Amino acid sequence: MKVIFGFDMETDIGSWTPFYEGFTKGTPKLLDVLNKQQVESTFFFVGDAARQHPDIVKMVDKAGQEVGCHSLYHETMGDELFEIPGIKPILPEECYHRLEVSTDLVQQAVEKKVVSFRAPRLWGSTALVNALEDQGFIADATYPVYFYTDRLAPYHPSREDWTKEGDMKILEIPNFADMTIESHDQYGRDRDQWPLFRTEGSEAVMVHVDNMVKYLADRDVPAVFCFYMHPWEFQAMPEGIIHYGEGAVLPDPFIVKNCGDVALKELDKLITMFKDRGATFESTGRLARGE
Repeated sequence: MKVIFGFDMETDIGSWTPFYEGFTKGTPKLLDVLNKQQVESTFFFVGDAARQHPDIVKMVDKAGQEVGCHSLYHETMGDELFEIPGIKPILPEECYHRLEVSTDLVQQAVEKKVVSFRAPRLWGSTALVNALEDQGFIADATYPVYFYTDRLAPYHPSREDWTKEGDMKILEIPNFADMTIESHDQYGRDRDQWPLFRTEGSEAVMVHVDNMVKYLADRDVPAVFCFYMHPWEFQAMPEGIIHYGEGAVLPDPFIVKNCGDVALKELDKLITMFKDRGATFESTGRLARGE
């Protein structure tokens, strides 16, 4: 079993705020857990976050973690999977330049080439994957298993349809979902396991992991599990209405539940439970290189 932890480095509370409390304060705590457990992972930075806080990018790189890219402003770069008020994807023809600018900002901060990407909200597209390939990316950890359902293991996509297998060099890495459970959501979102590790605990996550290990083994598919988390989950987040600018947001309770110490403790436990099952941990770049 191979496990990839990907951390989407953005503003607080799923990028619904402009604040970087979790980004600046949660990241060092998160790195302490990964260092203690000797786990390699990938941190996907929003370009503007890297521009404003290059010290955090350097901190992640110095800790031996891979630095990747996560768009320019956490804008939706791929196909719309479901409606979110006020959130619309950028035009397909905009992907190339947006990616170019955001990648340049991250690379300026880390002072090395960036080769791994994840799209905000796991909303990818054929145009985006083609732009990634053309700009030298080797790994894209975007494919949402809960939604598309077909690709259960890393694959090389087609230039005509990124959800199909093809002959591109870039490796598309599916994000974990439990396909053994009956979905009661029209998009299959209840099969997605974020943020179960902190809302219900690491033991709850491992029930779904064990389900999928058997499910994949029965189909002779390798167990490569990719998860997404965020630095703000490892710093206590405010509950209730959050006001800024000319308005306010009211996050659903599960979004901010157990952020901070509980999340740190459960991540540590989750890693240990994976190790007990013989899992190894890799960054997306290392997996794509076959190292």
